[in-house]
Amino acid sequence: MLFGLFVPVIGYAQFLDNFDQQNIEGWFWFTGDGDATLDFVQRERYASLMIDATKDKHNVYWTLIKRDVTEYLNLRKMQDPAYELRVEARVRVNRAPRRINFMINTQRTVDYHEHLMEFDIPDTTGWHVVSYTTNQFDARPGDTVYVQLCATDWGIGKYRVDVDYYRADVVVASLSGPDKGEPVPYHPPIPPVHTFLIHLNVTQDCLINSDFPDINLYDWHVKEPAGEVRVLTINANQWAILRWDFGSLKHAKAIDAGILELTTQSLPQGGNFIEAYGEDFGMEFGKVRVVEILGGDPEWDRKKVTWNSFMQGHSYDEVFNPQMIYDTELSVEPGTKTWITLSRPVLQRLLDGTTKGLLIRPLGTLNPSIYASEDRSGKGPKLYLNVMP
Repeated sequence: MLFGLFVPVIGYAQFLDNFDQQNIEGWFWFTGDGDATLDFVQRERYASLMIDATKDKHNVYWTLIKRDVTEYLNLRKMQDPAYELRVEARVRVNRAPRRINFMINTQRTVDYHEHLMEFDIPDTTGWHVVSYTTNQFDARPGDTVYVQLCATDWGIGKYRVDVDYYRADVVVASLSGPDKGEPVPYHPPIPPVHTFLIHLNVTQDCLINSDFPDINLYDWHVKEPAGEVRVLTINANQWAILRWDFGSLKHAKAIDAGILELTTQSLPQGGNFIEAYGEDFGMEFGKVRVVEILGGDPEWDRKKVTWNSFMQGHSYDEVFNPQMIYDTELSVEPGTKTWITLSRPVLQRLLDGTTKGLLIRPLGTLNPSIYASEDRSGKGPKLYLNVMP
């Protein structure tokens, strides 16, 4: 009898789906923005998110699976600040590097980014366990708690995320241990520049133009009151490529996220994207997209490089990571700086040469100019980072 009295108190089970049934139960899945489609398919003891973005145009989409896990959680515990919600999954991807993310919310959630954490998946060769523990998650008795697994902006193609299991549990945060995997905060705060010990000016920077694939644009410039200045002007078909010589840092380990610094020379703006596409989708345009360079000519020279010489006959997906590092608005005023976070995994790939450099391209009809390395006042692109030997 005493045992029976205690069961309602201690008998709350964690949520665990091993995807080992004949059919997927309890999950629903959908997409947003753009024109990607998603199916969630039961396999042999695992499940797969099957993403088809071949008809998408802008690579600004999201796909997700979502489930109500309320009945498995003791939300009374969540009233104690010591407790948080922890989610964990074992995943495998068919393209890498790529990021996935966990998102956790309730029916009262307004800020859907508050409890969102991305994870860098570096390879396609095996399974990766990733976990995320919330911080001050507001879930009360009577709420409905949803957990999600998402893949966003993976590229214009067909992709797959395999899920071996997904679990969620209310835990004592201080006793649950560090989260597993390579966490990448979504829209993280920008650390002050002075907190970085290493400041690196870009070694090589230039423009490549797909409409004029054999033209070198090293001498791109504008006239200012003080004279001629070198700039990088990007538009839909003209992009900036950046490369650093890390020298003795090639075998170093990135300690944490770093910063890319760009200085605005001019920033024409316009277009009724929100009116045409709606608030959530339209707000994505008018930004610049920072992308990892994974292929192409690794030793290109700014005085000679062209689209054709850089791409070497390869496709976009073979040269660049279709999933961007970051989309951001540039600082508007001429001469002002934009700081863009580069995650620790991205920095490490730059240091070890897996990532050959960075691409800067616009979203929408944006046509900005940033100062190039040839600018004599030192306003060219810079990288800030901290490493250990």
